[in-house]
Amino acid sequence: MDTIKNYLDNMFKVLPNTSQMVKLKNDLLCNMEEKYKEHKDDGKSENEAIGIVISEFGNIDELIDELGIEYKKDGVILKTITQEEADSFMAAKKASGLLVGIGVSLCIIATAMLILITTLTDNGTIGKSLPKDFTDMFGIIALLLLIVPAVALFIYSGMKLEKYKYLQKDFDLPLHVKAIIEQKRNAFASTHMVSVIVGVCLCIISPVVIFVASAFGDDASNYGVVILLVLIAIAVFLFIYFGNIKQSFSALLQIDDFSKEKTEDNKFIGAVAAIVWPLAVCIFLVSGLIFNQWHINWIIFPITGVLFGMFSAAYSIKKGHN
Repeated sequence: MDTIKNYLDNMFKVLPNTSQMVKLKNDLLCNMEEKYKEHKDDGKSENEAIGIVISEFGNIDELIDELGIEYKKDGVILKTITQEEADSFMAAKKASGLLVGIGVSLCIIATAMLILITTLTDNGTIGKSLPKDFTDMFGIIALLLLIVPAVALFIYSGMKLEKYKYLQKDFDLPLHVKAIIEQKRNAFASTHMVSVIVGVCLCIISPVVIFVASAFGDDASNYGVVILLVLIAIAVFLFIYFGNIKQSFSALLQIDDFSKEKTEDNKFIGAVAAIVWPLAVCIFLVSGLIFNQWHINWIIFPITGVLFGMFSAAYSIKKGHN
């Protein structure tokens, strides 16, 4: 009996230590032991019974292919994710969503503060007795005071997720862990749906503020833009925070945007985003600081968002994904 067990241990030594492989190995061991006992009962000697059982075993690769089990045949052992690791990752993604959501919202609100303070200084509400060159700096200072902590939040969030980079590669998720994650994902689906609905409604309603405010003059229009940006900041926070929670489930289950096909697409789209969005920020700052177009240059970001969304969709269609 030990001979059969040692034989299977050697056969599975070069295969990944996944839950599927462990189950297959145990099933094969039980089956081979039963056949061994049958041959022994038929009067075969121990060596004869073992020899017959092993000779009937067949090719392990063919057996795995027949059962549809995916694995790496180059000897690479896949990392098995425990329940504790999965819970830790989901908690980290949730915290990251909170930090990034606050950071992005601060960046949007910083633009709103710049427009608000610039409007207040232009109509003499604040800094009336001060030189105009000096009051023009109030908005820039407010912008920077909000952007600096936002950048700090982005960096801290990225550092917290750094240790989970191994999840970007292939890994094995035991069946019981997968079942728990799927259960949590299904329970969270309604919450995520509500957050998306609220966020989309805020984005749709936000332009109405400008239309209403424009009836009361140019200054009122600027205040309308400020309120629009605040509403968008709230919507973006909802998208990022609750989206990150959903992403934690998808990343562990390797579905949606974290499937093999989507992962390759996201790498390219992410590389393009790393160029497009900083460029949009540069255009925004140059048009404001040099050409003093603060009242209208905010439109750069929604235009960039729409164009980048169109690019992402077109690229996915070209690659043949839904």
